[in-house]
Amino acid sequence: MTKVVFVQGNFDILHSGHIRLLKFAKECGDKLIVAVNKDRIMERESLIGEKERLELILSIDYVDEAFLTLLSPVDNIRSIQPSVVVKGREFESRDNPELKELLHYGGTLIFGSGEFESNSEHLLRRKNFHDSSFDFNDARMYARRHKIDNKIISNIFKSFSSIKVAVIGEVIVDEYVQGSAVGLSQEDPTIVMVPNRVDKYLGGAAITAGHVKSLGASRVDLFSVLGDDDQVNYVKSKIADYKVNSYFYLDSSRPTPLKTRFRAGSKTLLRVNQVRQHKISKEFQDKLYADLCSEINNYNLVIFSDFNYGLLPQDLVDRITQLCLQHNIMIVADSQTSSQVGDISRFNAVDLMSPTEKEARVALNNIDDGLVILAQKLTEKSRPKNLVVTLAEEGIFIHKPDADFSNWQNDRLSAININAVDPAGAGDCFLATSSMVLCSGGDIWLASFIASFASACQVGIIGNNPLEQSTVENLINEAFK
Repeated sequence: MTKVVFVQGNFDILHSGHIRLLKFAKECGDKLIVAVNKDRIMERESLIGEKERLELILSIDYVDEAFLTLLSPVDNIRSIQPSVVVKGREFESRDNPELKELLHYGGTLIFGSGEFESNSEHLLRRKNFHDSSFDFNDARMYARRHKIDNKIISNIFKSFSSIKVAVIGEVIVDEYVQGSAVGLSQEDPTIVMVPNRVDKYLGGAAITAGHVKSLGASRVDLFSVLGDDDQVNYVKSKIADYKVNSYFYLDSSRPTPLKTRFRAGSKTLLRVNQVRQHKISKEFQDKLYADLCSEINNYNLVIFSDFNYGLLPQDLVDRITQLCLQHNIMIVADSQTSSQVGDISRFNAVDLMSPTEKEARVALNNIDDGLVILAQKLTEKSRPKNLVVTLAEEGIFIHKPDADFSNWQNDRLSAININAVDPAGAGDCFLATSSMVLCSGGDIWLASFIASFASACQVGIIGNNPLEQSTVENLINEAFK
């Protein structure tokens, strides 16, 4: 006997959380049937028409059958009589009228949101895709939804020249050792490579500042603490090349963060991080804060680029945040959690935060909820005006809460560059570009759109170099052809 699983929902903006839920549902039985609510029974006006929402659901490999409906879930369950009904885990503590109908004939109600670390983007069948690194289909639909056109984008880019920015965070030196893999060691199961080239780039807050300046900001100041070591001259030289003003403080107790990647062909074999994670001293905190105070009237925007190596202790973050609020300066924040542990939620009341999904889940200690509920819980905790959850090759999820954080709007945008060469700098590039758009008067939908194109340019090359405004604009023009 076929075990039928049933799911019903709006699926207004089909995002990774939906796909994971449907994957989980399929694993609960043999046949997955999905009911998509028609436009007229949705509580909010649909961003995407019912026929397109149905088509998207049918494009998912896990879905065996889908249909549009005006009926409630209970009525559909009564008609279909599935063995299992699946709902998101966030519904587990709520009233679930489906349960009574299921118990009537022996069906089961299961709550689950799927595994967040699984890649779901490949399950969507891409349409009209040609041999290229870029897929513009989703971006074009997104632009239509939010009434984005070339004129709006051009005007925003022109506004960049009036922006003055302070970037605060760790400077990282990224070293790429490129070579050839010649085989396995005879002594132990280790890949042997022969290096033939070493390249260095600036990362972290330094490349964020570089992007902001290269995108067109009139003034960019970088505040950071460096080690008293061999990397300092390289950092100072590159920052001068970027035409970024530097406020550097040398601390002999900590090295300048150095990350070395050993690569063979297009693959990274190993990364070695030379860092320390203890907090900078009160003396350095006070010096940085005093210099920021002396220049605060010159800024429109402050960017926290936090890699959790101790440069931004909570007391310093709170002092800077309060200073910016007093001077009506826009604040954005990113706080990385990868080989180190961070907490993006410690940045309160910022205009934008852009964590990865893992960083959002670590901040909330939450591995269960779907993306929408996860995003809402993070905004309730930290009160950002805008939240973008970055999803690597799956693109981005955008969460815009209202003024009292009781309601919200969501959207998603797929990754535009689907053949990323080096994804390491995507987050810094996204943060820099989206911050500039917001500071120029654009909304989060426009900021996310332009920043996604900037990230698509960035991940197409090895290493970090400041991104030119014209490069982003040319790629957007290609998408609008």
